[in-house]
Amino acid sequence: MTLSPCPVKATSPPRGFTLIEVLVVLAILGVLFAFLSPLHRGVGARHAARHTQCKNNLKQIGLALHNYHDTYGAFPPVYTVDADGKPLHSWRTLLLPYMDQQPLYNRIDFTKPWDDPVNVAALKDHPWPYPYYLCPEVKGQQDHTTYMAVVTPQSCLRRGASCSLKDITDGTSNTLLVIEVDAEHAVPWMSPNDVDEALLLGFGAKSKMSHTGGWHALLADGSVRFLSINLPAEQRHALVTIDGKDTVGEF
Repeated sequence: MTLSPCPVKATSPPRGFTLIEVLVVLAILGVLFAFLSPLHRGVGARHAARHTQCKNNLKQIGLALHNYHDTYGAFPPVYTVDADGKPLHSWRTLLLPYMDQQPLYNRIDFTKPWDDPVNVAALKDHPWPYPYYLCPEVKGQQDHTTYMAVVTPQSCLRRGASCSLKDITDGTSNTLLVIEVDAEHAVPWMSPNDVDEALLLGFGAKSKMSHTGGWHALLADGSVRFLSINLPAEQRHALVTIDGKDTVGEF
């Protein structure tokens, strides 16, 4: 008996996309891109605006510090003290008359600590100066500041003494007045609290800075620079000192 071979089922070659299907997919992708792109650009624009506002905040602080200097012949001490040397009020509070905040300044009792109930009332009741003393990237700390002096015996703003421009022999464009810190280190703006050099030296790639890649710094000449997170420790130290005879270099 002759066996017939089993029939082999014909198979069709794999089906590709038709031109119409390709066009439909491209159209959908185009709609998604058109929808998402403005959102991306909008986020970027908002970050850029807050970056600029933060820089402008420090410029206003710098102008106030120089106006204070014009009045008293020196920058303010980093804080005021009572008869026993106890810190009372921050340099930020002393600047209020030079930032168009004379009424708020008049409400503060400088014979009592910043956190005395009468002064806390002034802190809580008055809406200013949050736009100037707080980076706009920082949320939820409306009575705090992210702008601090780096306090050392050789810094421009220091404990127990006032520094004048003539004391800055390293050059005003090479000397820090105020730096921006991250939200974690923000303090009530009236409080006599700032930062030491260790914090400045410790800023690194893992620090949660308000701006990508670095932080803003106000220099003694009134200019504001954006310092890279990769700035070497030697340059950071040189920027702090007013008369260290050290080399800052390019930054």
